[in-house]
Amino acid sequence: MKRLQVTVTALACAAALLAASGLLRPAHAALTDNLAVSVKAMSMGNAVTADPPGVDAIHFNPAGLSRLEGDVKQDNFFGASIRFKSRLDKPEGFDIGGWKDDPVAGTSSGKMRQKIYLPGIGPSKFSLPAAVAAGMGFSFNRKGSPWTFATAVYVPQGVGIVRPDANDPTRFDGQQVILQRLVYLSPSVAYKVSDTLSVGLAVPIAHQSFALNTDMRFPNKLLGIIGKLQDAWCGDGGNPLDALGFGLCGGGKEGRLRPFNKAGSMQFDMTAPVDPTFNLGVLWEPKDWFAAGLVYQSGTRSTLTGRYSFQAEPMLPRFVEGMYSSLLGPVVAAMLGFPTSIPAEQSGYATMKLPFPAHWQLGIKLKPMSRLQFNVDVNYTDWRKWDKLEIQFDRQVNLLQMARLFGQGDASRLVIPRGYKDPVHFGYGMEIGLTKGFKLRFGYEPRKTSVPQSAFDLIAPLPQLNVRSIGFGYEAPSGLKVDAAFSYAKGRYNIPHDTSCNLNCTNFFNLIYNPYAGLDVSGTTTLRYGGVSITQPF
Repeated sequence: MKRLQVTVTALACAAALLAASGLLRPAHAALTDNLAVSVKAMSMGNAVTADPPGVDAIHFNPAGLSRLEGDVKQDNFFGASIRFKSRLDKPEGFDIGGWKDDPVAGTSSGKMRQKIYLPGIGPSKFSLPAAVAAGMGFSFNRKGSPWTFATAVYVPQGVGIVRPDANDPTRFDGQQVILQRLVYLSPSVAYKVSDTLSVGLAVPIAHQSFALNTDMRFPNKLLGIIGKLQDAWCGDGGNPLDALGFGLCGGGKEGRLRPFNKAGSMQFDMTAPVDPTFNLGVLWEPKDWFAAGLVYQSGTRSTLTGRYSFQAEPMLPRFVEGMYSSLLGPVVAAMLGFPTSIPAEQSGYATMKLPFPAHWQLGIKLKPMSRLQFNVDVNYTDWRKWDKLEIQFDRQVNLLQMARLFGQGDASRLVIPRGYKDPVHFGYGMEIGLTKGFKLRFGYEPRKTSVPQSAFDLIAPLPQLNVRSIGFGYEAPSGLKVDAAFSYAKGRYNIPHDTSCNLNCTNFFNLIYNPYAGLDVSGTTTLRYGGVSITQPF
């Protein structure tokens, strides 16, 4: 068998502005591991380490390349659709600093479309109901030689979502999110040590990209309290005494703090054009009915560079303007190191450390009958490296200067806690030979999430997903092989209020971004994807 496969007035401002930085958390976790690398692997629950799938062995176990004879070309075509459906509900006793009616409460997310990142260009201008991709690979072996060489183009990681509705209630946690890793060159070699043992090495060289576009709001209790204080102190026409105080009224009605209003928006577009890793594999095939395989895919501490842009709605700039128009406001601002203004837009260049986690996969193949085969793999990914993300800006960012009160002394650098975990999960595959050239395949992969409930968000809501797959393979007498597969997964999540401080916490001084503070958030994540692969000698 061959292949299977991120004073009170001063406190409020600082909390709100630092919260904006909490959005810089890319959307990926266990959802992205191995999903659409190989058509055969898809159909076998990705349990193919002991039965590496042709040229796709470059990723799953490069030692398996030694089973390929002659020169082989492989073309892969994939399509994928991701849907996040979220519901926002107000629990009993909901209160954010005196504000009790959140306009998004009782609503659900709207439609969703897919996008891809085009290297050298950026996020595609168009979006589609499903993302489409293609890849190809080549292997080279001289008859009788124990050496096999190969290279391939594939996508080991990819999430690209767009919420096109301008009023989608979930737009405050990512209106557009793209995290994509494209391997464009993967020099690989396998050596057949003996008739039963092979080893292999692959060096995938990837283009890593991250793009984020999101609206922002800050439903923080402190913000709400100050907004209520402004209304009481300023009334409808302002207060003449305010000029002798802290400037609560100086920004006019536009400068009154509202915890549920849109405060601004943010965009990031960052890449690492050359980001290499390596895959080491071992394949042991002592019997026709049994084989075992092991692969280690190294991680990398990727450094992405690119541009950032913050746009502020009038609320916060006018609030700061009012503060500086009073007698005591500038004194307090100077003591805390606040900027004299918040620009409507601030942009520049940034660098981000984005670890790509290492992955281990161990599997066995059992073939109790000539036309029946079972595969089982165990997977481990070191997502614990995502304990924090680091962003370095090219200048002091005015927004972050207001966070000095909370220990953020350097407004040109930001460290964001994440707290991911590294779960172990299994994959199962079965192949049935219906005729000499036609095989039917089934796969099941219960994927544990790497995102704990305390770090859950809607940028990419990733609950446990049970992936079910079906596929077939046909091999013609000429050596032409055609494989096809379809996979479906659905997971549910329920995040009660105050359980995730990336989503809905109401802590008085919580500085992590909580766009849905105090709300209960629930929903589903649905994934549909399929592919076709054509392999032939050349």
